[in-house]
Amino acid sequence: MNHTLIREANPSDAVHILSLIKELATFEREPEEVEVTVAELLRDGFGEHPKFRCFVAEVKQEIVGMALFYPCYSTWKGKSWHLEDLIVTESMRGEGVGFALLKEFIVFAQTSGVRRIQWVVLNWNTPAIDFYKKHGATVLEEWNITLMKEGAMKQFIAKHHAGI
Repeated sequence: MNHTLIREANPSDAVHILSLIKELATFEREPEEVEVTVAELLRDGFGEHPKFRCFVAEVKQEIVGMALFYPCYSTWKGKSWHLEDLIVTESMRGEGVGFALLKEFIVFAQTSGVRRIQWVVLNWNTPAIDFYKKHGATVLEEWNITLMKEGAMKQFIAKHHAGI
């Protein structure tokens, strides 16, 4: 295994973070869905009121992975963390980088006092599902993710709320 350094991301990492996000979108068969920009990542992750936190993984001083997460709230458990993405560049998968990132996130979350962490995994991504289960996560197969994209929000408002 390569020596992996896990550290908190800093503003100079934003370009690499976006590159990993785009690589994940391609892997997930939706490369055209990435709309976020480096400027938005800088503003939202490293500004005065950060909306997310991020750990990056370095091997030989090259960023090869990341874990991006943000606070959320469970009506049953209270404050929680949502792991938006855990990404390891394809050439480094199977080298322990994903485990190192997951471990750093779990330790961070547990020491921050939350009762729950959560994330989403595509049902066809069996290597990721197996990885998470191997490390103690429960994959809830009976739940469906529900989302509404910008266009659908606009249509809803146009139909149901005049004046916006």
